[in-house]
Order: sequence, then structure tokens, then C-alpha cells
Amino acid sequence: MCSTLSKFLLLIIALEWTIQGLYADDDRSRDNQLVSIALFDLDATPPLGTWLAYGSMINSSDQSLRARGIVILGNDLPVVLCAIDWIGIANESHVVFRNILAKAAGTTPDRVALHTLHQHDAPRSDFSVEKLLLDANLKPGGYDGSFDRIFMNKLLVAVKEALNSPISITHIGLGKSNVENVASNRRVLGPDSLVRANRFSACGNRNLRAEPEGLIDPEVSLVSFWDNEKPVAVLSYYATHPQSYYRTGIANPDFPGIARFFRQLAVPDALHIHFNGAGGNIAAGKYNDGSKENRVILAHRLADGMRKAWESTRKEILNTAMIKWSVLPVRLPPSMKSVEEVAKWENDKDKQSLQTIASRVAYTQRYNNGGEINLSCLEIGRARVLGLPGECFVEFQLYAKQIRPDLFVAVAAYGDYGPGYIPPRNEYKKGGYEVEVSRVSPMAGDILMQSIECLLTDKN
Repeated sequence: MCSTLSKFLLLIIALEWTIQGLYADDDRSRDNQLVSIALFDLDATPPLGTWLAYGSMINSSDQSLRARGIVILGNDLPVVLCAIDWIGIANESHVVFRNILAKAAGTTPDRVALHTLHQHDAPRSDFSVEKLLLDANLKPGGYDGSFDRIFMNKLLVAVKEALNSPISITHIGLGKSNVENVASNRRVLGPDSLVRANRFSACGNRNLRAEPEGLIDPEVSLVSFWDNEKPVAVLSYYATHPQSYYRTGIANPDFPGIARFFRQLAVPDALHIHFNGAGGNIAAGKYNDGSKENRVILAHRLADGMRKAWESTRKEILNTAMIKWSVLPVRLPPSMKSVEEVAKWENDKDKQSLQTIASRVAYTQRYNNGGEINLSCLEIGRARVLGLPGECFVEFQLYAKQIRPDLFVAVAAYGDYGPGYIPPRNEYKKGGYEVEVSRVSPMAGDILMQSIECLLTDKN
């Protein structure tokens, strides 16, 4: 009887091991499944009469503003990466846009990375500022969200339609190269290590143009998705303000948009999507006196860097086990100037002052109400793609690459545009335009540095 019972128990154990092995094989099978992506690309150019950065739109150029992105489909909920040729999408607008993209993709808003490229002959969106102005019986001007809401519905439809035709991805490609004679630091220091001049996107002062480039990140980074030998999508990342000249009243994507177009022509099988890196204190001023012919010159230089990065690309086999998405919500404290100006406005409710500080009011009120901003990190093989808010200084991007030299790190900034300029703490004492207009305190830079380390070292 004992012998019969022992045989029965051994049979049960063997059966359990077999079942566990089947489940384990199933798990391994799921982990080794192919990744799929869906591509979307639509015109993001507003109608005539829409307010651009500094005035009403009177025409559009041959190069339209675009909204481009991918939906990554794996074992977990989809991830959406989207880049739009607008100045910025801030506060409540950024929340609503991500909700729309999440709804379209069948995912959650925290798995949506939405960025702008920050061209200035383009619209901006901030429903929080729009509401402030309307509640004060003021015209919303450049914050009129009428077109934004129409465009969001078009975006929803485009993403849903893209998901009807997902493309299997077998490989990821990683490549990088320096871009020559485009980027320069905007903050020119004097002998006292304080900012003595700003060298903006177009600099007519030849003495300032003769100053050294200063601190930049010269690299353009490319992350590409492949179906065996066929490229499907190319994502590029480069840190600089994207203006050559503006205030034309003609909506256009400026030199990064033209560079993207050149690369689209060169590699037509793939959708080319460009992201602006941490270029808050970076511009083309050293290499651009504002002459209109410089737009295409800068575009060719950026496209040439993209070409060299493409030619240096190395492909790696990709499966679902190699993809991970991380999000870290943070609260970035407003600057003392913002706190004081907002307190004064809330006390006297002066309409005229609201017109000039509405962005400070919107962001400070959001912070006071517990508002958070998501930082994101897409882990895909040995690549890490960071998503940052506002106009981050290049120091944050360089820090990210410094702490993980073993990885391929790419950075997209200009996510939630609510905070505006985000300098590191030690830049505040140097003064300069960016510090003067920043909506956040020096503590915000500390939080951002710590958060970048957490995301890249899995400490969050």
C-alpha cells in the first residue's frame, strides 16, 4: 500500500512539474514575442488667424507643422511617444492631450510621453492660462484653445487608425554622431563667472558670435525600429533651440523640421520623428546672424549629423522582454518671484498684471493644488530614452549621459511646458535671462537631477 501511495505521490509531483514547466515555457514565449509599433503622422498646422508666438498667423510654409509618433505594443500596456511642432503644451493642456492619446492607444496617461519641438512660428497650448484669462473676462489671445480641441480629436482618430496596421519589429538600431556648427551656449560669461550677455537663436553681434561655443551636447542620437532589413521608424534627439529666424506670421517647423524632411527623403521607408533635447540654454546664435539663408544651412548641418548617426547605427535583436517603461511623478517648486507675483495678483486681482504673469499664476496654482509632472524613461535594450519637462538646461542631459556611460542615453525635453526654464541650482547665481524668467526655484533643478539618477539606476 505504501509503495502504491508513493508511486501515486511521485505521479502527482511529476504532473505538477510538467504543468509548471508548461507555464514557464509560456512565460518565456511571451517574453520573446516580437514587438509591434503603430505609426501616426498628421498635419498640426493651425488655420489662418491663429495666434503664433508673437502674432497672428497670416500664412503657412511649404513645410507644414507635424505631429508624429509611435505606439509601442508589447506584453504590457502600450507606450505612446509623440512629438509636435508647437512651442509648448503646458499644464492642463498637457494632461488633456495625454488623456486623449492614452484613450486612442488603449493605455493609461502615465504611459504617454508628449513633447514639443519649441519652434516659435507655431502655436502653444495651455488650457490653464486660457481659463484664467476667460474667468477674468480677458481675451485668451495666444491661449485660445479652440484649434487645440479640434486638433486633439484629429490626433485621437489618427492614433486609432494607426493601431489597425501595426508593424512587427525585429530589431532596434542605435546610432549617434556629432553635429557641427549648429549649437552654442546662449549664456556668455564674464571674468566674474556671471552672465554678461545672452547669445540667442539669431545673434547680430559679431563679437558674441566669436565667443566659444560654450557647454553643449554636440551629439544627435538616433533610435530606429526595424522589420528585419527594413527601417520602420527613426527617432532623433538633439538639444538646441530650433529657431533660425521667426516672427514671420508664417507657420513653419524651422531648421529641425527641414532636417527631418531631408532625412525622410533619404530614408523614405521609415517615419522620421524628431525630439528636442535639453536645449533650454542652447541655441544657434554663434552660427546664425539671423540671415534667412541660414535656415537651410543649419538644416543641412543637422541633417548631416543625422546621416552620420544613421550610418553608424548598429542593430540589435528586439523582443518584448527588452522593453520597460518607468514613470516618476515629481513636484517642482515655483520660484520666489512667481510666488510673490501670484500672491500680489490674488490680492488685488489686477487684470492688466494677469496678462503678463498668467503663465506664472497657472503653474504656481497648479503646484499649490498638489500638481505633479511625470518624468519618464523608456528602457529598450541597452537604450534609455528620458522624457523631461519644460526648457531644461543641457546640464541635465549631460548628467544623464555621465551617470550611465554604459548605456545609450537619449533625452527629450519640452514635455509638460508648465515650468518653463529649468536651470540647475548653480546657474541661478550667474543671472541671465533664463534665470530671470524661470517659473521654478533652484530646488527644482535638484529634484530633477535626483529623479534622473533614480530613473537611470532603477532606484525609484
